[in-house]
Amino acid sequence: MTSSLATSSSLAEAVSRTVRGAALAAGAATAGAGILFGYGLGQTTRFGVREETLALLPPGSSPIRMLHLSDIHMVPGQELKRRWLQSLADLKPDLVINTGDNLGHLEGLDALLEALDPLMAFPGAFVPGSNCYFGPRPKNPFRYLAKRSDTPRNSPKYQLPWQEMHRAFGAAGWVNLTNRNHSLAVNGTRLDFTGVDDPHLDLDRFAGWPAGSATSGSAPHLRIALAHAPYQRVLDRFTAAGTDLILAGHTHGGQVCIPGYGALVTNCDLPTWRASGLTQWDFAGKSTPLNVSAGIGTSRFAPVRIACPPEAILLTLTAQG
Repeated sequence: MTSSLATSSSLAEAVSRTVRGAALAAGAATAGAGILFGYGLGQTTRFGVREETLALLPPGSSPIRMLHLSDIHMVPGQELKRRWLQSLADLKPDLVINTGDNLGHLEGLDALLEALDPLMAFPGAFVPGSNCYFGPRPKNPFRYLAKRSDTPRNSPKYQLPWQEMHRAFGAAGWVNLTNRNHSLAVNGTRLDFTGVDDPHLDLDRFAGWPAGSATSGSAPHLRIALAHAPYQRVLDRFTAAGTDLILAGHTHGGQVCIPGYGALVTNCDLPTWRASGLTQWDFAGKSTPLNVSAGIGTSRFAPVRIACPPEAILLTLTAQG
């Protein structure tokens, strides 16, 4: 009888130790997740400017300083983001390029336009992203780790004031390149632009290049293509068409990256090692510089960045040889 009681007591103690250990492990995991979330939340306001230089302009051309903005995802009350965006006007760019996903809230337009107001004093061009048309929805953040997350529902409930935003950009002189092309003269060089509507929503239609005069193709110029989401079919089409430079966003640089490894996903079919930065895109024997922005904001339902701080890019184009 005594032996049976002792065995029962030992078993109870073992069970108790196991339960305590599991509780401690769960507590540690919860604390670790909280620390990681706090770190990721703090990273969302570590704004910076990445500077790149490319020798692409015709010989003898004056340099062109191009400020590339993407994925602002503006939400009312984001004062640090607003002030930082306004401060970018101090860079005095020759041209501002906006590659979409400007809004993060149904009531974010006033805050966005206030933040961009100093920059809209400069010439610019833009294409939209899905979060220019439709606002973010609450969803399981782990779905973002899928190869391609679901696209926004085309529902009036989530529709953003994109038409008013585009009118404000246009009133400031920014060129709408939504499935369109246009030429701009900047610092004495002709820049030929083409842009597409958001490939993530399958709205992209390549418009070719500005026609110009019969001899315009032989005059000094540079061809620049814009897209929000850098899907491979779009990059291939741009490259095959003789593009000199491609600018895109959408990826958030992976948003959650592993130090020493990089991005886990790009939210499109772009390889993860191209999630942000300046690389070369090769297709059909041609090679084009591709600049993918890590973006400035995040969805308000996933407000973290890990090893991937927000950025604007100051791209200086200089004369060749």
